[in-house]
Amino acid sequence: MTKLAKALGSVKSHEEELRLLQIELVKLQKHIIAKGERLLVILEGRDTAGKDGTIKRITEHLSPRDTRVVALNKPSLREEGEWYFQRYVAELPSAGEFTIFNRSWYNRAGVEKVMGFCTDAQYKQFMNTVNDFEGLLIGSGIHLFKYYLDITKDEQAARIKDREQDPLKQWKISPIDQQAQKYWQAYSTARDLMLKKTNSTKAPWTVIDANDKKLAHLNLIRDLLSRLNYPEKDSKILKTNPKIVTSWAPKSSKLPKLAP
Repeated sequence: MTKLAKALGSVKSHEEELRLLQIELVKLQKHIIAKGERLLVILEGRDTAGKDGTIKRITEHLSPRDTRVVALNKPSLREEGEWYFQRYVAELPSAGEFTIFNRSWYNRAGVEKVMGFCTDAQYKQFMNTVNDFEGLLIGSGIHLFKYYLDITKDEQAARIKDREQDPLKQWKISPIDQQAQKYWQAYSTARDLMLKKTNSTKAPWTVIDANDKKLAHLNLIRDLLSRLNYPEKDSKILKTNPKIVTSWAPKSSKLPKLAP
């Protein structure tokens, strides 16, 4: 078999796996709508970690009427004077909705902390209250899942360069992105503290090794589907790769190996 044939076979295999998982997502959404359930998925990660691409694979064949992607811009002057969680509360899923937050209230634990966009008091108040806030959401019946997409410094540098050179991706570039490599260590420190302090029994973090985008997409979707109950679920295709997916569940004896 030629190298080209092998490559084409690999692509086909990935596409077939993704299609099967997307069929499972459709099954899940039909159940959510029928039962009036509420599903919220939070995607966090460094700049260029692959949040947009992951969301595209998840939502590609779902009902746009019942699926919402939330990617809030920086707060307005009025929002800066509100309770920090207030603008996010307005975006929470209603009955029958599947909502994905492309970044979330964890901006305060990451970019706001590193770039000095919040005070120390605001940061500490967030870290001391976010677990209780998420507990209230879960207690109200929302299914909440938190994923952190992790990449290495070299991989981020390569992706930033690709964005700068590709005219179709330049809309993704922002001043914050361009500071990502300079503040790499500060972001690493903030990430580690965020995962440690905001991991809870009710809302644990799951870390995805996202250096390989395709593997990250497949494994995150598998993990999400494996945690939810819905009719005609095909559990045989939902086994995740432990090298790609690692849970921060409090009882876990093995913590993820994060990019330094």
